[in-house]
Amino acid sequence: MDQMGNKIARRRKDLGMTQVSLADALAVTRQTVSRWEAGTVLPDIDKIGDIARILGVSCDYLLKDEIEESDPTKEQQLPSAVSGLLLEMKGKNVKLDFCEEEEDVDLYGVVCTVTGFEGNWIKVVGHTKKGDVEKLIPLSSIFSIEIVKEGE
Repeated sequence: MDQMGNKIARRRKDLGMTQVSLADALAVTRQTVSRWEAGTVLPDIDKIGDIARILGVSCDYLLKDEIEESDPTKEQQLPSAVSGLLLEMKGKNVKLDFCEEEEDVDLYGVVCTVTGFEGNWIKVVGHTKKGDVEKLIPLSSIFSIEIVKEGE
């Protein structure tokens, strides 16, 4: 947990950002950013993608302790065997089927729009009856992806 906080603080400082400016960009308090950086709490999973985007790093860089350096000019590569298929899904409507232990109840049976990829994570907007839900989901938790045709 402490490692992620150190990475957030180091990258924020490298960019010349204050805790206040990062907090404003993420719609949280400065105290929240301070607690993340101190390692006393972790950011909510729905904030990880936003933090990575603002700091110009990958989600993998923030989440995995073994990844020490991140070159913001190079995007994290998806596994080569599936990267072409996944990249073709960007902007398309899909239904996700989750691995048994990884089921995301918010998105079960819900049509989602793929908005992008962050390393080995997929960014989607789920179109639920309660409104749109933006999620960052590890690809490893997805069993299958079905492309939904218009009007279905």
